[in-house]
Amino acid sequence: QVQLVESGGGLVQAGGSLRLSCAASGRPSSNYAMGWFRQAPGKERDIVATISPSGSTIRYADSVKGRFIISRDNPKNTMYLQMNRLTPEDTAVYYCAAARTILATVPSAYAYWGQGTQVTVSS
Repeated sequence: QVQLVESGGGLVQAGGSLRLSCAASGRPSSNYAMGWFRQAPGKERDIVATISPSGSTIRYADSVKGRFIISRDNPKNTMYLQMNRLTPEDTAVYYCAAARTILATVPSAYAYWGQGTQVTVSS
């Protein structure tokens, strides 16, 4: 079992930045690929970025490429999402998740989920 807790969400103006954190407990997070998803009201939960267990392989959704950076610190059992040049379209609840399959982009591939953190970008 892996427990995940997100933090760092909030309200920011368009063009601003936020850094999300995902703290893992239970089994070492280095055993798992991890990902960030987001879900806006009335929409499906979509992949934002995913990172392999070692951190050497990363994949981003096209909508965030060049603006968001995913990273992980395995000794600290923590994953991060640096979000830059935010737009109102980035407004959503952001979830971190852990999976055995690397580079998975669908929610069904992830076995463990955090509770989510709200990110709101005002125009």
